[in-house]
Amino acid sequence: MLEFHLQDLIFLLAAGFIGAFIDAAVGGGGLITLPAFMATGIPTPFALGSNKLASSIGAVSSFFTFAREGKVDRKILKMMPLSFFGSAAGACIASLMPEQLLRYIVVIALVCVALNTYRKKDWGGVNSMETMTRSMAVGIAVMAWCLGMYDGFFGPGTGSFLIFGFLYFGYNFVTAAGNTKALNLASNLGGLVAFLLLGRVYLAYALPMGLVEIAGAHLGAKIAIKKGVGYIRTLYLIVTVVLIGKQVYDLFLK
Repeated sequence: MLEFHLQDLIFLLAAGFIGAFIDAAVGGGGLITLPAFMATGIPTPFALGSNKLASSIGAVSSFFTFAREGKVDRKILKMMPLSFFGSAAGACIASLMPEQLLRYIVVIALVCVALNTYRKKDWGGVNSMETMTRSMAVGIAVMAWCLGMYDGFFGPGTGSFLIFGFLYFGYNFVTAAGNTKALNLASNLGGLVAFLLLGRVYLAYALPMGLVEIAGAHLGAKIAIKKGVGYIRTLYLIVTVVLIGKQVYDLFLK
C-alpha cells in the first residue's frame, strides 16, 4: 500500500506546473516531473505510470491551445493513432532493450539535433511546407510510430526529436511545436493505457498534479504562440542541452 504525504503532493504540484509550462512549448517537461515523482519515494513503475497520467492531462491542454490558434496541421491529426499504438507497444516491450544502450543512442542523437539547430539560425522561421507529398506523409507516419514507441518505453527527448523532425519536413518552429503536441498527446495516452492496465498509476498524486499541469500547459502554450519562433528556438536549444546533460550524468557520473 502506497503512503500519502501532503508535503509530497504540494511538491509535486509545483513541479507539475513548471514542467507542464516548459513541455507545452518544446517538450522536456518530464525532466522535472518524473524526477519529482521519484523523489517522493514511490516505486519506479508507479512513478512512471503516475507521471504519464499527469503528463497526459497537461498535454490535452497544450494541444487544444495550439489547435485553437491554428498552429496544428490537420493532416498530422491522422497520424495520432500511430503514436498512440506505438507508445502502447513501447510500454509493453520496455524490458526487451537494455536501457543503458538506449541512453547512449539518445545522447548521440540529441547532440546532433542541438548542433544542427544551432548552426541553422534561420531554420524554422518560415513555414515552407505547402503541400504534403506522399513521401513526406510516409516519413512523418514512420516518425509518429517510432517516436511514439520510444516515448512509451523510455521518453526523454521525445518532444525535441519530434520538433526536429517537423522542422526537417519544412514546418516553422511554432507549427512544429503544435504538431509535436498532437503526436505527444497520443503517445502519452497510449503509454497511459498500458500503465493503467498494469495497475502502475498512483491516482492520489497523479490526478491533482495533472489538474495543475492544465494551467501550466495552457500558459506555456499561449506564451510560446505569442512570443513566436525566437522564443521557442531558444527554449528548445536550452531544453535539448539540459536533456544531454541529464543523460550524460546518468551514464557517466551518477
